[in-house]
Amino acid sequence: MSYTTITVADHASIRTITLHRPERRNAMTPEMQEELIVAMDECAASRCRVMVLAGAGEAFCSGLDLSALKDRTAAGNRADAKRIVRLFQTLYELPMPTIAAVHGAALAGGAGLAMLCDFTLATPAAKLGFTEARIGFVPALVSAFLALQIGDKRSRDLLLTARLFDADEAFRLGLVNEVVRGDLAQRVQALAESLLANSPQSLSATKRLLAAQNKPWLDAALEIGIEANAQARETADFHEGVAAFLEKRKPHWAQ
Repeated sequence: MSYTTITVADHASIRTITLHRPERRNAMTPEMQEELIVAMDECAASRCRVMVLAGAGEAFCSGLDLSALKDRTAAGNRADAKRIVRLFQTLYELPMPTIAAVHGAALAGGAGLAMLCDFTLATPAAKLGFTEARIGFVPALVSAFLALQIGDKRSRDLLLTARLFDADEAFRLGLVNEVVRGDLAQRVQALAESLLANSPQSLSATKRLLAAQNKPWLDAALEIGIEANAQARETADFHEGVAAFLEKRKPHWAQ
């Protein structure tokens, strides 16, 4: 399949999917989300044994493209939320090991993509953050996976402050496996090759096991999240936050 917002490259059983909207800091549009789902489904059905997720340009992924969120209907908002859940679940449940190569900003849903990979490798220049509260949004879908990875108290810190944090803090929190101070591409390649040495059936079975153990809780949390995500998009704060972002000004929140 040909893609317009991502690129796909294969090398020695390693498939690299690269977000490719560098002029928009790889901000996700509905089209990119659909293309990522299709590309990962194709990866799962192929002979690929390791998948790498990367970003073109200076950022890994700056989150959702806010220009695509204006003037959505209630039905469109719920469809958007369901598509994001499908994207996150597809990545989380892929049958082969996944590696995120994070060299720059990974924000909001972009931070979600990074942390949902089995291995998250980041350079010291990487900045992460769950910044939804800055624009009057609710991190409804990423919050379930975040709480699963780092616990309730730390999740509340990151989600309520909406602050940015560097790769070293992400490592201490458990969201990054390794801070790579040398060549990121070389380190990703080395990790991928070490994974190729393991039994593919064992790796796939282990991933299915881990996903199944978390599935009942995650399914319930994500269903709640879909409604919260859709409802948040209809609030005055969200419309003001998106407008302020696009107009490059500070938001004026309703009291």
